[in-house]
Amino acid sequence: MNKPFYRQLYFQILVAIAAGFLLGYCLPDTGAAMKPLGDAFIKLIKMVITPIIFCTVVVGIAGMKDLKEVGKTGGLALLNFEVVTTASLILGMVMMNLLQLGAGMHIDPGKIDTHSVAAYAVKGKSESIIGFLLNIVPDSVVDAFAKGDILQVLLFSMLFGFALNRCAEKGTVVLDFIEKTEQVLFAIVNLIMKIAPIGAFGAIAYTVGKYGLVAMLPLGKLMAAFYLTCLAFVVVVLGVMARLHGFCLTKLLRYIHEELLIVLGTSSSDAVLPSVMAKMEKLGIRKSVVALVLPTGFSFNMIGTSIYLAMASVFIAQATDTPLSVFQQLTLLGVLMLTSKGARGVTGSGFIVLAATLSAIDLVPAAGLALVFGIDRFMSLGRALTNLVGNAVAAIVIAKWSGDLDAQQMLRCFDASETSRQGA
Repeated sequence: MNKPFYRQLYFQILVAIAAGFLLGYCLPDTGAAMKPLGDAFIKLIKMVITPIIFCTVVVGIAGMKDLKEVGKTGGLALLNFEVVTTASLILGMVMMNLLQLGAGMHIDPGKIDTHSVAAYAVKGKSESIIGFLLNIVPDSVVDAFAKGDILQVLLFSMLFGFALNRCAEKGTVVLDFIEKTEQVLFAIVNLIMKIAPIGAFGAIAYTVGKYGLVAMLPLGKLMAAFYLTCLAFVVVVLGVMARLHGFCLTKLLRYIHEELLIVLGTSSSDAVLPSVMAKMEKLGIRKSVVALVLPTGFSFNMIGTSIYLAMASVFIAQATDTPLSVFQQLTLLGVLMLTSKGARGVTGSGFIVLAATLSAIDLVPAAGLALVFGIDRFMSLGRALTNLVGNAVAAIVIAKWSGDLDAQQMLRCFDASETSRQGA
């Protein structure tokens, strides 16, 4: 029996978002004070992300009969991520060259107040490519889990899963324990998700109360162009990918609508990683594929972040009267292809990567970061939503490529989701 609409999570989140928006708009100081509610929810989710990834990856790999399939899936995933994110970067740069939104602002980089972005610029300079790659290897296993670094935990989990697979029957007891632990962790996630409306309320109230609507009006055109570009990429590129691989993007969006609403409220795609992993497995994708593709995708397949990085970089160049030749834009594109892979699905990570990119090359004034800092929080919402959709599509596509997708189960899940929504 379906729950009444007012008890559905998506309805409660929508109400919470509306309430948070009104509070932040009418009582800005009170709205800004709601920040701990949003932070607490995201911290609760992040608390269980790394152990869930560990359990899911280990169970998936240890249960595989042919370990060569892991390498095949990983290779297909990286190929997909690189092609799609490169396409998003190119689209972002093309859009800004066509629209010329920063042209005519004539801002002198030397007169920009960079106090508000000083910390980001310093942190950005420390984010080198080699440093990022070395950081994938943790100093210790405990340190990886303590910091909640997804890529470090993923590396250890894969090694643990491979080793457990080779132990065969000797590792049965350990594998059984990890499987049961995984079930408990997902039960914890289900409990945490019940307070998702509170987290969404706090995050939206803080954003509107802290930054206000007036603050984003001067750069409204950039924001509008960014959201339209993200929408175009999702509808056209991801929509075509979905159609070519035998599923409808609209049905997938309806299937993960609760996760999309949570991201809408929290501006963090990390907040829904555990629940998306569970839904993708239920959709008929093999556990090992879900375990490998999604956690990796949440660091390497950041489509929305890639669009933002490209558009923001060119916008700053235009606004500061820093002309970029075709060769210079190709150079910028090449650097972005690397730095964009270090962006995580948490609020503010995109801005840090932007700072790292501008600090790494002497093409665009890093002082121009201050121009987009005021609207970054609003743009992080578009980044997170696009990232989530991109990774959900990637999981199905890669599973299809590797022969690890039960297409009939996927269609049944989509139909059941449609029926449930209509019944609500």
